[in-house]
Amino acid sequence: MSEQSTPTQPQPQPHPDEYEARGVRLVAVLLGLTVVSGLIDAVSYLGLGHVFTANMTGNVVVLGFAAAGAPGFSVPHTATSLACFLVGAVAGGRVARWRGEGSRRTWARLTLAAEAVLVSASSMVAFAAPHATVTVYAVIALTAFAMGLRNATVRKLGIADLTTTVLTMTLTGLASESRAGGGTGRRSPRRSASVVAMAAGACLGAWLVLHHGLGIPLLVAALASGLLAVVTSGKE
Repeated sequence: MSEQSTPTQPQPQPHPDEYEARGVRLVAVLLGLTVVSGLIDAVSYLGLGHVFTANMTGNVVVLGFAAAGAPGFSVPHTATSLACFLVGAVAGGRVARWRGEGSRRTWARLTLAAEAVLVSASSMVAFAAPHATVTVYAVIALTAFAMGLRNATVRKLGIADLTTTVLTMTLTGLASESRAGGGTGRRSPRRSASVVAMAAGACLGAWLVLHHGLGIPLLVAALASGLLAVVTSGKE
C-alpha cells in the first residue's frame, strides 16, 4: 500500500512593508553616501585639476572661472564632468521609471551597485596609469556619470534634506528652521549630520589624495558604495 502524501502547507509570504524594512534605513544610507561624495569631490578637485564630479553647483562656478581664463581651471575638464553627470542623470531617470513603481529597496540597491562598479572602474584606471591625460578624463567621466545616476535616484526617493552632494539648502534649512530662526528645529539633527558627513568625507579624501594618490580614495569610495548597496532598505 502506498503511503498517503501529506499536503504541503503554503509558506507565508512576507508583507511588502516587511521586505522594504530589511536592512539599514535610507536616512543612514544617504548620510553614508554624503561621505562618499566628499571623498569623490576631494579626488576630483585636488587630483584632477580643480573640477568637481559630485557637486555640480560648484562645477558651474568653476566653468565660469575657466571660461574667464582663471589659472588652474580647465574648460574641457569641467565640461566633461557636467556632460557625463547629465548623461548619468538621464540614465537614473530611466531606471527610476523602470524600477520606481516597484520595491524601493531593490531599486536603491541596483543603483548603488552600479555606482560602486563605476567608481571601482575609475579606481582601477587611476592605479593603472596615475599620471596619464586619459586617466584624468576617464576618472572624471566615470565618477561624474555615477554621481548623476545616484542624484537622479536620490531625487526620486524624496528623502528630505539629504541630497548627498550639495548642502546649500540643507544649511539654509538648518539655520532658518532652527529655534533661533523661529522654527522647531525638528530636522536639525539630520541636517547637521549631513554637513558633518560631507566634511568628514572631504577631509578623509583630501588626506588620502595628498598622501596616497587617486586610486586608494576612489577604491575606498567604491567599497563604501558597494557596502551601502548590500545593506540598504527601502524605508526612510
